[in-house]
Amino acid sequence: MSDSQTTSSPATAHEAPTDHAAPASDAGPNAARAARAATPAWELLLPSVALPARQRGRALQRALRDAITSGRIAGGTRLPASRELAADLGVSRGLITDAYEQLTAEGYLRSGQGAGTWVSGAVRCAVPAGPERTDDAREPAIGFLPGTPDLSLFPRAAWTAAHRRALARLPHEALGYPDPRGLPELREALAGLLTRRRGVVADPKRIVVCSGVAQALTLVGAVLAGRGGGPLLATGAAPAPARGGAGGGRWAGAAATETVGAVQGRDVAATVVGPARPVVALEDPGTAAYRGLFAAVGVDAVPLAVGAEGIDPAELAATGARGAVLTPSHQFPSGIAYSARRRSGLLDWARAADGLLVEDDYDGDFRYDRAPVGALQGLDPGRVVYTGSVSKSLAPGLRLGWMVVPQPLVDEVVERKRTMDLGHPVLDQALFADLIGRGDYDRQLRRCQRAYRERRDALVTALAEHFPGTRVTGIAAGLHVIAHLPERYGPRESFLARAQRAGVALAPLDAYACGTAPELHARPGVRLVLGYAHLSPSRIVAAVRQLRHPDR
Repeated sequence: MSDSQTTSSPATAHEAPTDHAAPASDAGPNAARAARAATPAWELLLPSVALPARQRGRALQRALRDAITSGRIAGGTRLPASRELAADLGVSRGLITDAYEQLTAEGYLRSGQGAGTWVSGAVRCAVPAGPERTDDAREPAIGFLPGTPDLSLFPRAAWTAAHRRALARLPHEALGYPDPRGLPELREALAGLLTRRRGVVADPKRIVVCSGVAQALTLVGAVLAGRGGGPLLATGAAPAPARGGAGGGRWAGAAATETVGAVQGRDVAATVVGPARPVVALEDPGTAAYRGLFAAVGVDAVPLAVGAEGIDPAELAATGARGAVLTPSHQFPSGIAYSARRRSGLLDWARAADGLLVEDDYDGDFRYDRAPVGALQGLDPGRVVYTGSVSKSLAPGLRLGWMVVPQPLVDEVVERKRTMDLGHPVLDQALFADLIGRGDYDRQLRRCQRAYRERRDALVTALAEHFPGTRVTGIAAGLHVIAHLPERYGPRESFLARAQRAGVALAPLDAYACGTAPELHARPGVRLVLGYAHLSPSRIVAAVRQLRHPDR
């Protein structure tokens, strides 16, 4: 570029404010001269040249780059010659030349012999972020929404000490890309923990460490989608029968309209184009987010009503599903424990249909009135994927969980895990293995269990005092209860509206329904899913009182 060429004024969206320039007394003689001589269009560069000499080069490049990407200097603008801009800003010409060359190399500027330097036409301004959404509705002052533990119980001192020990003990090579199955010492520790506390048949070679139960279900779904209509767990097994008892084969590749099955008297139709998508059954009521996890990997979900003993194996068979996701130790949200008869029947279905049961043991460690119900996986480790995490015992933000996988699926799950995220963070795994090995995790579980039992008792007592006649179920385990309020406290919509005005967040039981259990909507009265783990006993009592007397 020739410095003797005439330059045009840059096309800017608006002029930079003049108060960005540093005072002459602070910036030295060069900046003072720049403040007097710079044209208004280039004042946006003045703060960068007022910095100490060592910082000016990069600061000038950053300021010019930001001006281009923000649209303050528009595409197609011809920049001043380096000699002229250096004189205007009171800096050396080399500083300007270096900035032009760097931004030309990055594609923000273009130049040619005798043609000057221009802002590249390829640059597009960043779209400004819109205003943050605000909710004018009153934020609840307190909430009984389930799913959150008391995060103040997180063992910070033990965690910090374990972090130091783990980091000191890890060899350098362990900080490379991890084994997607998980750190061997954590898988060994988890095998002992799960066998001892939950009755899981846990071979370390079949344990995969993952980012919570959500990722475990995604991995299972990806495997189901990959297997399609082929054998799942039984080598050479015949394809599953067609749904609804019709002929033609459930997994035929031709386009067809199929009936998922008469579930609770309701036919669910689905039009399938191309290869049929595999189906998993989900509990109703249950966790709605599961449907989205499976849909993201090409697996459809069908809801099945949860009865007093769990889902019905005969209804499960009628769907033609390849798998089912269950919370058998403490069903969410109803709070029931699957009966021995239902557990046996579901395992019989899995063996007969070459199906897979996925056990979400989300709060299996928290049982208050007797020993925890053992895991379903212990009855048939070849047909059940067991999943768990530290989300309730430590904190959901850790994103640390595990799955125990039937042997025929291990390699495929591990490969899916590898392609998904290359494995779980090594230091977190080493730290958790240390907590388990030293007994700190068991102590944490006992601490949480004592605290949550006290809070459950406070909630049950407060409901009996302020809402006489309320029946509370699901109290033997977990971090929530179901409160069945008498009809006189309804109707449901009015009760929830009063709670909102009182600043108390509530979740009705039917909010977790998918439609296959119409009795959830038909019964009179108010039925609530009340999570209590995150509230102190005094706050629980105050919130129940506030619900009963919202105007006080």
